[in-house]
Amino acid sequence: MKFGVVVFPGSNCDDDMVHVLGTVMGCEVKKLWHKDTDLGGLTTDDCVVLPGGFSYGDYLRAGAIARFSPIMQSVIEFAKAGGYVWGICNGFQVLCEAGLLPGVLLPNENRKFICKNVWLRTESLQSPVTATLHAGEVLKIPIAHADGRYYADEDTINRLEANHQVLFRYCTPEGELTAQSNPNGSLHHIAGICNEQRNVIGMMPHPERAAEEVLGNTDGRKLFESLLAARRLAV
Repeated sequence: MKFGVVVFPGSNCDDDMVHVLGTVMGCEVKKLWHKDTDLGGLTTDDCVVLPGGFSYGDYLRAGAIARFSPIMQSVIEFAKAGGYVWGICNGFQVLCEAGLLPGVLLPNENRKFICKNVWLRTESLQSPVTATLHAGEVLKIPIAHADGRYYADEDTINRLEANHQVLFRYCTPEGELTAQSNPNGSLHHIAGICNEQRNVIGMMPHPERAAEEVLGNTDGRKLFESLLAARRLAV
C-alpha cells in the first residue's frame, strides 16, 4: 500500500505524516503538491492523506479554499472510485468542505485554540483505521485546533449514528462521555467519522503525533496498523 500526502500552502503536519508513514510504518510515501492535477500514480489500492495545518491560512473558513485546489478534483474522483482518503485535523475540514464527508467543523465552543492530549472512545470498527481495534477501546491522542467542533443537522447525525459511521468520541480516560471530556463542544462528542462506503475517514485528533515510543505514546500507531491490516485483508 502506497501513500500520497497532499501539501497545501499552510500545511504544517505533512512532514510528520511522511515520517510516520515512511520511517515508522515502512511504507512508500510521496508528497503531492496542491497544484498537481493527478495523484502521482496512486491506485485505488492506495491511500491519499490530507494532513493537518492551516491551509491557505484558514481564510474565509477552515478548509474552504483548499477544497478548490487543483488536486482536490483528483482526490474526489479517487474517493468515488473506492480509494482510501484520510483527512486529519485540517484535512478533515477540507473533506467536509469538499462534500466527501457530511457536516462541518465550527470554531471551538470556547473560541480558543486547543492543543493537548485528549481521550477517544472507539465507537465503530467498520472502517479501515478502526477494524483491528476493540469496541469501546480508549486511546490517548493529541488535538491542536481552533475549529474542531463537529456539527451537522439532526437528520445527518441520526444517519451517522444508525450507519455506525461515528468512529471516535471524546471521552474521559475511563471512556465516559462528560461535558468536561468534550474539548470543543462537538455534537455527540464526535471526534471522527467515515463515509457510508467506509473508504473516506476524517478525524480532528492527530494519530501521527502519538505513533512512536520516543514521544511516550503509541496509541495513534494502532490506527496506521489497522489501515495496513485492512488493506491486506482486502487483497
